[in-house]
Amino acid sequence: MSIVEIQQLTFSYAKGQSPILDQVSIAIEKGEIVGIAGPSGSGKSTLLRLIAGLETPNAGSIAVSDRIVTDARTYVQPESRGVGMVFQDYALFPHLTVAKNIEFGLHRLARAERKKRMQEMLELVGLTGFEQRYPHELSGGQQQRVALARALAPQPIILLMDEPFSNLDADLKASIRRDLRDILKKAEMTCLFVTHDQQDVEAICDRTIELNGAR
Repeated sequence: MSIVEIQQLTFSYAKGQSPILDQVSIAIEKGEIVGIAGPSGSGKSTLLRLIAGLETPNAGSIAVSDRIVTDARTYVQPESRGVGMVFQDYALFPHLTVAKNIEFGLHRLARAERKKRMQEMLELVGLTGFEQRYPHELSGGQQQRVALARALAPQPIILLMDEPFSNLDADLKASIRRDLRDILKKAEMTCLFVTHDQQDVEAICDRTIELNGAR
């Protein structure tokens, strides 16, 4: 069953400009880790922003879990799409502890449930015992794990990751790659993973979609 269905998606940043994405159609199955590869400027990050609802397409449709989230008549707000995101810079709140960062998206849950979910996430990413630390007290790899835990905590339907390793050194990348695939599979998470690094794709992804010349 396709958990994300993208049909004939077209997008350009300004009227009259050549489209960055031109009639792109993609189907992603539940539990798949799919790499989006391609040269710089090929629309990889733009595709994630469209799925997340941070941009609106010129044409085409996106459905998440059989529900249209954008087409010619429909626009579902980003927070209601069931989409989690991990950015290049992790976007952790520097003034919040690890625990508070992870709990940030769980405000709808009761306090006891929030705490329980936060602990589950720390265990999943191997950071139990780090609850009271602040982002500046963590290594780059640990910050990456906190960002991942925060994105997974609200149990999104799909996780979007945009060049999440770009700030890590080569040795750290190698160990995080292995861990990330294990974490995503353990969480049974469907994931779209944007990267320009072929090693990322080989280590983490079940398959790859190549974007080239807007197609």
